[in-house]
Amino acid sequence: MKISDRIANARPLATTAMHARAEALRHAGECVIDFSIAISHFPAPPAVLDAVAGAIERERTMPYTDIGGALQVREALCAKLRSQNGIEAGADDIVVTNGAKQAYFQALYAMTDPGDRIAVFRPTWPAYLASAELLGLEVVLADLPDTLTPAALDALGPVKVLVLNNPHNPTGKVYTRTELEHVRDWAERRGSHVIVDESYEHLIFEGFHTSLAALCDWRSVGVVTLFSASQSYAMMGWRVGFALAPAPLSQAMQTLQGPITAAAPHLSQVAAVAAFAAGAPAGMLDDYRARRDLVVRSFAGVPWIAIPAPHSGPYLWADVRALTHDTLAFAEALLEQEKVALMPGEALGMPGFIRLGYISGDNATLLEGARRIVAFGDRYQRLVRQ
Repeated sequence: MKISDRIANARPLATTAMHARAEALRHAGECVIDFSIAISHFPAPPAVLDAVAGAIERERTMPYTDIGGALQVREALCAKLRSQNGIEAGADDIVVTNGAKQAYFQALYAMTDPGDRIAVFRPTWPAYLASAELLGLEVVLADLPDTLTPAALDALGPVKVLVLNNPHNPTGKVYTRTELEHVRDWAERRGSHVIVDESYEHLIFEGFHTSLAALCDWRSVGVVTLFSASQSYAMMGWRVGFALAPAPLSQAMQTLQGPITAAAPHLSQVAAVAAFAAGAPAGMLDDYRARRDLVVRSFAGVPWIAIPAPHSGPYLWADVRALTHDTLAFAEALLEQEKVALMPGEALGMPGFIRLGYISGDNATLLEGARRIVAFGDRYQRLVRQ
């Protein structure tokens, strides 16, 4: 059977592909340490588990809801936006989705037409580019600056949509209020729209999270903000998130969602209300900070790797250009020889870097994984010098 050209020419996401390879090796009996993605060792918050258990006990049958989410769920998410993000919104501005990926794809689909230009800063989450490719969009890739300035934004040229990730995956950058004000002023001046992925809003170690939509008339500017329960609440497999979008765009996103998935599962919506009402998960954040520092210390003094402590997020972003710029080959050989999976920078648009998820497993596993990487890198360095 012939596969359509539009999907046959697409590639699976590198992030999920590497994780799948690690899982296949594990099922084959190999002792694999998987740093390729971030899967929390925490369970979902107790309030989430209690809410879902209560819903099962009370309701027994699970109803369909409105495509964009049950009204009471959307109203609860509006309360979260008001109290935690300083954003005023109505239920018609909310679309509950099966995770942030679905929200992003639907927003991009509804905001653009084939051939339109969007801008993304690199390194970048691969799903941003994969969705744009499926939709036939032209992508302007620009290096993420240490500080986002008006000049850096103007250098993007004319684009219909700017995609921001705040906090940023994989670098951990947290945009300051001043930087976001530059984005607001640029969007108003240029007539461009902005999609802001705020999935890691509560995973901040240094700095403060600010929502772009709290700094502008987000409806008139055309700001879409994405939220996810996956990382901020250790709910990766629950697959629930939501988008805040101007009501006409929200309705368009639901028009797309209807024939594909319809509403997010009822129990996932119950879980979302409990999760997003909880605010920042302080205990989990303290644990992540300690694990981040542990892994960073384990690489201290290794001459071929520079690995700063990120200000946010579940990943470490390491510069290994002193060793190699071919991090795809590095990652392949590391998995084969040391049974450690990580994400090569090529997958995120930046060869010479590697990304490590550090929130899975216990501390002993983290240290063993770091030991294997250092041992492999030292051998790799000797081979390069020969």
